[in-house]
Amino acid sequence: MLVHLAVNNYAIVDNLELDLGGGMSVITGETGAGKSIMLDALALTLGDRADSGAVRPGSDKADILATFDISDIPEARQWLDERDLTQDDEQVILRRVITAEGRSRGYINGSPCPQQDLRALGEMLIDIHSQHEHQSLLKTETHRRLLDEYAGAGELARQVQLAAQRCRQTEKALLQASRQSEEQSARQQLLTYQLDELDNLSLQDGELDELENEQRQLASADQILHSCQQVINICSENDAGSVLEALTASLQRLDGFKNHSSQLGEASDLIASAQIQIEEAVGELTRYLDHFEADPERQQYVEERLSAIFELARKHRIQPAELPVLQQQLIDELEGQQQQAADAERLQEELTAYQAHYRQLSEKLSAQRNKGASKLAKAVTQEIQRLGMPGGRIELQLTPLDADSYPVTGLENVEFLVSANPGQPAKSLAKVASGGELSRISLGIQVITAQTSRVPTLVFDEVDVGIGGPTAEIVGQLLRQLGARGQVLTVTHLPQVAAQGHQHLFVRKQQTRSSTRTCIDQLDTEARIQEVARMLGGIDLTDESLAHARKLLSTTAD
Repeated sequence: MLVHLAVNNYAIVDNLELDLGGGMSVITGETGAGKSIMLDALALTLGDRADSGAVRPGSDKADILATFDISDIPEARQWLDERDLTQDDEQVILRRVITAEGRSRGYINGSPCPQQDLRALGEMLIDIHSQHEHQSLLKTETHRRLLDEYAGAGELARQVQLAAQRCRQTEKALLQASRQSEEQSARQQLLTYQLDELDNLSLQDGELDELENEQRQLASADQILHSCQQVINICSENDAGSVLEALTASLQRLDGFKNHSSQLGEASDLIASAQIQIEEAVGELTRYLDHFEADPERQQYVEERLSAIFELARKHRIQPAELPVLQQQLIDELEGQQQQAADAERLQEELTAYQAHYRQLSEKLSAQRNKGASKLAKAVTQEIQRLGMPGGRIELQLTPLDADSYPVTGLENVEFLVSANPGQPAKSLAKVASGGELSRISLGIQVITAQTSRVPTLVFDEVDVGIGGPTAEIVGQLLRQLGARGQVLTVTHLPQVAAQGHQHLFVRKQQTRSSTRTCIDQLDTEARIQEVARMLGGIDLTDESLAHARKLLSTTAD
């Protein structure tokens, strides 16, 4: 429960320290004194949005700190342990700092934290019901939330929402994959055909160069034979005199003179070397001609093979040497499309599993809703009859939804129906209930749902607006009963409600020429009598109003 609240430089509060205990604490004061400021500041520590307007004029920042006793809230202790935020097993401190520039920082036990963490932890610590709750009661999503909270199905409803979102996302991905598969079917056929052509061609590394060289050689076979034979004749077999014969004659002429001069000896050696090289060249050409075969069939094969290579390259608008690269690219693309097809199969399997999981959760949620709906309707009916609607009746209508669309809210819409008078059919709240009736219905629902809440601290901010007379006393009794289970903070204008509190906090506005500030006092017995009397009879206290106030306070059940 909330044990301490410190507010500094927030709105018209310069400094406020408040210690709270269990039971029902009532908060009263004149209109405009700032009764709701304390609750607004508290809401900031619970993750509500803030702006620079929250900072007291003339101050650099607003600083709000709330201390909660969590000794009886195991969920909160576990949440803190999981995030290494535990400092004390008995207490947790939430803090919010808002600068004059509008920046905001949150802290849990002194450690900086995001706003959503404050909100997540705050939902385990405190539940705030406002005077505007009856407005949201006109929205059917509020009806569903209230039923789920009452039936203890809040977490199950969250799981259904997640399961529905997962089904929708997977179905969308599957639909997209299926469309792509249809579009790519023709492409796959083309890829397969193109790869078959390349596979049949089976172009090997370096084969193109070898074929082109061989083609050139085969195409000029006659010229090669004739030229080689001519070179052999010139070098060694020419009847008119060959190169070798000329070199031999030259050596013979120089042989007798090579010792006369080193230069003649060197020239003679060079001619001898040339003679040897010519002889080796003639030998190589002779061996080449001995093994040379002019094969017309081979030439035809090579030309047909090259023609097929060049034709396929032209078809794909690439160079022949790029065909192996193209083949690998086509293989990669085909494998990618085959993988997409496999992904589609996997998505279908996942969707089937997700659908079954969604149906299991949503059917379980429907069962809990149906079980809780009749109980909630009966309990709220009893309360609104006590709250001044003796012939009123509440029903909960659960309208089935199409399960194939995976509704994130479950398999039914939930709506509160009301019959304000006996014999009248139950209709939607917006069509039947007046403003006063709506306030009573809202209060009745809040009181009933609060009884099943696991949150130890409940805050009611002027939920008794529009209620008076004997009904107001019943409201006070109901809130006091809730306070006996834990902690209830109630902002009220009704003396009958204020008299029911276990403790009474009085909000007043203190003004000077230069400033206005809000103060909160905890009233003793005599001060409570005077405040309840003021609420009964106005500013001027009379003996009658004081006596009435004493009577109200004396009849309060402990």
